Amino acid sequence: MKPVIPKQHGAWAMLIIPFLLNVLLGNPKIGHIPLFLAWLFLYLSTYPFLMSLKKTKKQKEFIKSFVFFFLSALLFLLYPLLDEPCLIYFGLAMIPFFYINMYFSKQKQDRALLNDIIAVFIFGIGGLASYFYGTGIIDEKAVLIFLLIFLYFLGTIFYVKTMIREKKNVKYKYVSWAYHIGLQAVFIIIGQFGFALSYLFSTIRAIILYGKKVSIKTIGITEILSSVFFTIIIILVLI
Repeated sequence: MKPVIPKQHGAWAMLIIPFLLNVLLGNPKIGHIPLFLAWLFLYLSTYPFLMSLKKTKKQKEFIKSFVFFFLSALLFLLYPLLDEPCLIYFGLAMIPFFYINMYFSKQKQDRALLNDIIAVFIFGIGGLASYFYGTGIIDEKAVLIFLLIFLYFLGTIFYVKTMIREKKNVKYKYVSWAYHIGLQAVFIIIGQFGFALSYLFSTIRAIILYGKKVSIKTIGITEILSSVFFTIIIILVLI
């Protein structure tokens, strides 16, 4: 069996950054390793599962991949869950949001704006789980990290749409630019210059690259650089 791997390359940053930031800014421990592997395989299982809802010719292949990845996720989750049983509540919190993902998948509207935003919420909950696993609490710092990550990836959603699916829709251009510039302005006004700096790279790329003939690969590379820049600055500000 050849496992079906998700094609949404941009989602990898959404998978890794919330988890990593919450580990580094919380309390890292050895159990975070199997917890991350469980989180990784859980993510890998969602793509074939959602694809199987569309009843395509590859439905059996999708179901096999889902079962393989999901069982792998459960296997790696055993230790963290035995160590901290309350992790189950974070999984339960994801379920209502995942039902929305299922609806959009059945409607073959996976790229809908609301569906993308819901995905960011799910990844954010995964980040909160990694913070809680290390610290045993969800405090103001955890909520702040969640908010900062959500704001960053919301901007990424707008940017990617202006570069790929909605590149001919001028409205998305103005929404993306207004969002990025407005976010910077708000942080500067309230005196949070470190947070403003963390979004600087994403703001610049959203404005400079718009309308340019940029390959998917280049878009992906800029996303990696932007995500790394954001992560490093946030760590320096909050550590």
